[in-house]
Amino acid sequence: MNPISLSPLDLSLAALLVLALAGLTTRLQLGMGRSLVVAATRSAVQLMLLGLVLKTLFAQVNPFYMGALALVMLLVAGYEVMARQQRRLGGVWGWGVGTLSMFLSSFSITLLALAVIIQVEPWYTPQYLIPLLGMLLGNTMSGIAISMDNLTTTAWQQRPVIEARLMLGHDWNQAIGDIRRNALRAGLIPIVNAMSTAGVVSLPGMMTGQILAGSPPFEAAKYQIMILFLIAAGTGLGAVTAVWMASRRLFDERQRLRLDRLRAGKG
Repeated sequence: MNPISLSPLDLSLAALLVLALAGLTTRLQLGMGRSLVVAATRSAVQLMLLGLVLKTLFAQVNPFYMGALALVMLLVAGYEVMARQQRRLGGVWGWGVGTLSMFLSSFSITLLALAVIIQVEPWYTPQYLIPLLGMLLGNTMSGIAISMDNLTTTAWQQRPVIEARLMLGHDWNQAIGDIRRNALRAGLIPIVNAMSTAGVVSLPGMMTGQILAGSPPFEAAKYQIMILFLIAAGTGLGAVTAVWMASRRLFDERQRLRLDRLRAGKG
């Protein structure tokens, strides 16, 4: 069974719903109308361009091109992690913590899935590499952004509490321990909810796409289970790495709280 093709008119009808939502938010004075339109436009343009790029990549399997595309995806994800925080680390740290955390988590888990679980030959086959890496990066990015935003914002608000603990003789790890744990919990909530409600409340994206493309539902379910488990591992590993690095950066070598290293972000 071949999937039904969508015409420009079909996509325009779906876009009208976003425009209606933007109009509603403007009427309610939420200040989100412009952001919705810009985000919708960006997503449409970026996905169409990606479709054209992947069409070329599928025609010639080249590890250099795969690596270049993966690097672009990682760098953009690192920027988005930094940009969505109300309080972010200044300088290269603001971008580097999230980017390095996603590299260590998403890339390693993607390679493990391709080489050991799915056993694709070659491992850089774009049909498998790009969708898997994209899903892992996207979800890990969200978890890291939530965790780091929670960490830096709470540390900013609870500065007197942290400094009082330091004065009582606690080291930096103890002084910020509960804040760090709460930040990690916040970052893991989305994937925990996604796994808890999969197949009951929601039909996850990859399974939906495979079913629409004509794959047997049970086979699609097995792939979706694997993806959810990989996303959970990637989000957890990435969030733990990012939160530890960021919380350590909030203190200097003499274990003094250095909130002057934070910069105001877009939030």
